[in-house]
Amino acid sequence: MTEHIKPPRAQGELPIADHGVIGDLHTVALVGLDGSIDFFCAPRFDSPSVFAAILDAGAGGSFRVDPQLGEARRKQLYLPDTNVLLTRTLSATGVAEISDFMPIGESEEVRRVVRRVKSVRGDVRFQLCCAPRFGYGQVGHRTEAQDDAILFIPDDPRAAGFGCLRLRGSVPMRIVDGDAVAEFELGAEQTATFVLEADIDGQDSVPATHDYASESFKRTVNFWREWIGKSTYRGRWRDEVHRSALVLKMLFSQPHGSLVAAPTFGLPESPGGARNWDYRYTWVRDAAFTTYSLIRLGMTEETGNFINWIADRCAEAGPDAPLQPLYTIDGGTQVDERELDNLAGHGGARPVRVGNGAATQLQLDVFGALMDSVYLYDKYGQPMSYDLWMRLTRLVDWVCDNWRRPDCGIWEIRAGMRPHLSSRVLCWVAVDRALRLARHRSLPAPEARWTAARDDIYRSVFSEFWHEGKRSFVQTTESDALDASCLLMPLLRFISPEDPRWVATMAAVRRELVVDSLVNRYVVKDAQTDGFTDPEGTFTICSFWYAECLSRGGDLQQARFAFEKILSYANHLGLFSEEIGQSGEHLGNFPQAFTHLSLISAAYDIDRRLDGAGFGA
Repeated sequence: MTEHIKPPRAQGELPIADHGVIGDLHTVALVGLDGSIDFFCAPRFDSPSVFAAILDAGAGGSFRVDPQLGEARRKQLYLPDTNVLLTRTLSATGVAEISDFMPIGESEEVRRVVRRVKSVRGDVRFQLCCAPRFGYGQVGHRTEAQDDAILFIPDDPRAAGFGCLRLRGSVPMRIVDGDAVAEFELGAEQTATFVLEADIDGQDSVPATHDYASESFKRTVNFWREWIGKSTYRGRWRDEVHRSALVLKMLFSQPHGSLVAAPTFGLPESPGGARNWDYRYTWVRDAAFTTYSLIRLGMTEETGNFINWIADRCAEAGPDAPLQPLYTIDGGTQVDERELDNLAGHGGARPVRVGNGAATQLQLDVFGALMDSVYLYDKYGQPMSYDLWMRLTRLVDWVCDNWRRPDCGIWEIRAGMRPHLSSRVLCWVAVDRALRLARHRSLPAPEARWTAARDDIYRSVFSEFWHEGKRSFVQTTESDALDASCLLMPLLRFISPEDPRWVATMAAVRRELVVDSLVNRYVVKDAQTDGFTDPEGTFTICSFWYAECLSRGGDLQQARFAFEKILSYANHLGLFSEEIGQSGEHLGNFPQAFTHLSLISAAYDIDRRLDGAGFGA
């Protein structure tokens, strides 16, 4: 567990890793080690922010509850098998505890955060300040006292995303400069309760009573424990795998069946750099890979919901562009990218962007990710429906006609389109899985045409992307650069992990991209590499891919060692962002679905092979 001896907020925004996450399957909130809610968008993942102090400690807004205990240790933990977060402050004079959670299934119109504050030992004074900054900090508000509540009413509800933010508390609060503040003292075992409500129509409300907090707490705990109890994983890394699964579940949108790549925007991929993106959308690739990981745990409901969601996207798609790389969580196609000049950015990293221009890119790999997910769901979940198959055959036909096109690739390169190895391999996956489905289920398909295309793609990878001089597969047909996405080749069963060309490629990856079991996705040489000159951290999904490739290649002890070392970079709660920096700091949006799904996949494979080889726990 991470500890702080001095109050961390005195130094500006907290590091990315010094946060936990709570959620209700509509949106999430990030809670810092100092008890501050530093990020919260409502009523949906992709709504404008209410709190964004992680991006600007002053202008972003936050909801702080500060125990006045001087120099103290600060710790966080989740209640076992739940997404209920406890933040503890420990000192010689007292111990304070804040329990944070978001109730699930109460209302479609209201998003709630419940905060239960307790003195565990000693008489503890607390200071509270709820300072919302609506619409990414660009929308003003008026504040009103009403009975036992403070109302924050945005000047422009449409730009804010909802009509009213309501804070109810079991202790008196007052209004200061438009914020809600309170000072109160709790004796040992005494508690105070606060309920924050983002209310779309301003009508639905619950009291901040002990009974409501206790009842909603029990319902929320039961929901998470019942859900994770469905997991069939009993392996060596049960805690880490189940924490990752609980994180992934929080990133699903219950109303729509879609999944966000990460619930945050603007968190930099390099300290002070310009690689800052908005990930609060549904990437077809990320969602498909996530459902694959959950299937490995015996969980198929989420995959079925996503398949239904993607079937609607396929039905809506036109003939020239059958799928976008990403959509809004309700399937919208407009994801316009813009910059927020009013936010200073995490650690001064700017520009802070919302929306994502990658929605208009061509990324051919998404078709393979989708078809692999559909294939596995048909195998382990529900058989293919006629309507879905008809829609998917159109996608596969399109892939057969377009697989040679240059694209922006899995990393969404902004320096022009090129023929990418990962895209070519995943086009092969798309056609291969379609053929398997057709043959297994006796489904109608132009098998001769698909087989010819699949084999042409296969031969093209070996003839066009194999670099004899480097003795490895390379990123594009236009350079000799290595790309860690090649690690997907054996994981997707494109190539045997014992094939001499793959063994040579692994040696090249280890030589050029791996540092202490952490893997760079590629080497950034100049702006022509991907459109940016600033460096980036190692990509943790690539690191887990590397560990799984070691396992599949038979090097089980090295795979286990690499996997354990990667796990050591998790934050105090077992959470990962997108990247790891030079000093082990977390970089990029947080928590990242891609990272946690690859953790599950690697853990599953390494554990299974260790068991098969007779290694003990």
